[in-house]
Amino acid sequence: MMDPVHFSSQLKMLEGGEAEIVFSATIDDGWHVYSTDLGSDGPIAATFNVVKMDGAETVGKLKPRGNVVKQFDKMFDMELRFFEHRATFVQKIRFTKAKYDIDCYLEYGACNDEMCMPPSQVELKKRGDSPVVSDGKKPEEQPAEQPSAVAADTVVTAAPADTSLISNLSPLTSDTDSALWAPVISELQSMGGADDVANHSLLYILLMGFVGGLLAVCMPCIWPIIPMTVSFFLKRAKDNRQRGIRDALTYGISIIVIYLGLGLVVTALFGSDTLNAMSTSAVFNVFLFLLLVVFALSFFGWFEIRLPESWATKVDQKSDELASRAVANSQLSTVNSQLSILLMAFTLVLVSFSCTAPIVGLLLVETTTSGNWLAPALGMFGFALALALPFTLFALFPSWLKQAPKSGSWMTTLKVVLGFIELAFALKFLSVADLAHGWHILDREVFLSLWIVIFALLGAYLCGWLKFQEDMIGSELSPVNSHLSTPKPMPVICIMGGLVSLAFAVYMVPGLWGAPCKAVSAFAPPMNTQDFNLNTKVVEARFTDYEQGLAAARQEGKPVMIDFTGFGCVNCRKMEAAVWTDPRVADRLTRDYVLISLYVDDKTPLPEPIEVTDAQGQRRTLRTVGAKWSYLQSHKFGANAQPFYVLLDPVTARPLAGSRAYDEDVQAYLDFLSKGLKR
Repeated sequence: MMDPVHFSSQLKMLEGGEAEIVFSATIDDGWHVYSTDLGSDGPIAATFNVVKMDGAETVGKLKPRGNVVKQFDKMFDMELRFFEHRATFVQKIRFTKAKYDIDCYLEYGACNDEMCMPPSQVELKKRGDSPVVSDGKKPEEQPAEQPSAVAADTVVTAAPADTSLISNLSPLTSDTDSALWAPVISELQSMGGADDVANHSLLYILLMGFVGGLLAVCMPCIWPIIPMTVSFFLKRAKDNRQRGIRDALTYGISIIVIYLGLGLVVTALFGSDTLNAMSTSAVFNVFLFLLLVVFALSFFGWFEIRLPESWATKVDQKSDELASRAVANSQLSTVNSQLSILLMAFTLVLVSFSCTAPIVGLLLVETTTSGNWLAPALGMFGFALALALPFTLFALFPSWLKQAPKSGSWMTTLKVVLGFIELAFALKFLSVADLAHGWHILDREVFLSLWIVIFALLGAYLCGWLKFQEDMIGSELSPVNSHLSTPKPMPVICIMGGLVSLAFAVYMVPGLWGAPCKAVSAFAPPMNTQDFNLNTKVVEARFTDYEQGLAAARQEGKPVMIDFTGFGCVNCRKMEAAVWTDPRVADRLTRDYVLISLYVDDKTPLPEPIEVTDAQGQRRTLRTVGAKWSYLQSHKFGANAQPFYVLLDPVTARPLAGSRAYDEDVQAYLDFLSKGLKR
């Protein structure tokens, strides 16, 4: 259950027999509230609605106040206006009688980058004597009787099943069908809900950091250092094996502490809220794009990123000084010895900066834009753990070092491959900025074209058809023997990798004409940005009414998938374009399930308003069809954000699997549908 927007309302008296109804909001970071007058084809705009207004009349339209953000949205093909952090909406009124009785509400919509809230309301009810203008007294501000926001579709905890409420909600629902509205929140949560995706992402970040550390170990700046470092610890361990083990472990832990500290510094400097905001910032994403391009060019050998050599020299000298003191003064030997090893680890970090900076940079970019405050520290921990392992293990087991591969041209090949990968990832961040501002410079077909070229060139490089300057260093022959020059064949493993890269490039080619290309759907722009699309298959729900859909599913003997969505839900459209268009998903939804789409922003009035009591004991009025479906989502399933998908047994109306939210993982969506069919 989300509660990202916090509204208050008040009646502010003005001179001349007029007043302002003021709705003020504080908005959680990462969320935004849409402004007024966005049109019927856009998301939920803020609107002023009157239930009763006796003794007063409105003057003009509802006016927004605050720092409005304007952003072109490709999905709606229009410029959207919304507020972040704070918003104020003001409706001016004029008193017409000696007494007034006002009952009104503001309806608004709120979204973030992954989900949208249903249309919510904040009410104002006030009655009293109208201000007398002629007596010269200035009316005082009068707070509303209900200053807190009343979210029309928000329930924090589930209430026990209430059959009287159920019968009030739907006159068409008989007593035997009371289970249709009975809460199943605890049962749904026990099956694993939509929030489980966040847990997987942290594990992914840890693994991504570990893989990055393994790649860094194989770089030319680090791999040749391993034998020298291990031999140093072996010499110290000649007289005392236990001391050698302790020193090796200290060295590994020092590396972990240094890089983990870097991750914690990033979190401390920016904070979780700032990290989340940065992940959606167009300027920040353009900066990340340029940064990764620089890192890629560095790996290609155009230039080398270096820290001042004096830094490493000073740290190395300090380490030697502490080691010398440890030998001279036995009382300080332990402390100085450990500090010297810590400085040795810091020297490694400085010396290897030219090779590790692009990998660490890519890792921090990925973790920073995840918006999770744990991500940078967790990613750096995985990186440092992998980087420290070979130094520690080879020091503990020296015989393993003889079996390790020697330094050579394979390290240069690895650098160039990573350069191609960083170049491909850079386009992902440029795409985020392009979608945010509607520049249309990196639509889906352009993005796929660039990736096709990048991975085709990567395949050509691994197969030996493309060479970089670094590959030629040391391999030239003298002019006398130039006729004897023959190209050095690439290793089998490189050729196999090249064939995989070329096959991947060919796989993406049909995407230029609208093929889903699900393997890259998490990176490429959404399908709706593609100008030329031959894939016209669209999945549409058979029913938009809950009870009617369940009745049909009972007759057909099929399970039900309920799609809580909205006409103005951007991420709902993304899921439909990226996931529902997959032939396997489309086949399941149309053949094996009865699909019911319930639009929580449907403005169709109910035959008569329905009074309900939520789990907090507050009375609310449901006036539209969308409000009814929103209440169903919150009351029965304990959720209030869209998109939201749940599978039900048509007879018992109980869940068959855990819920799903915004996640463009097609295979996970198929597993979700298969689990429901199996049960």
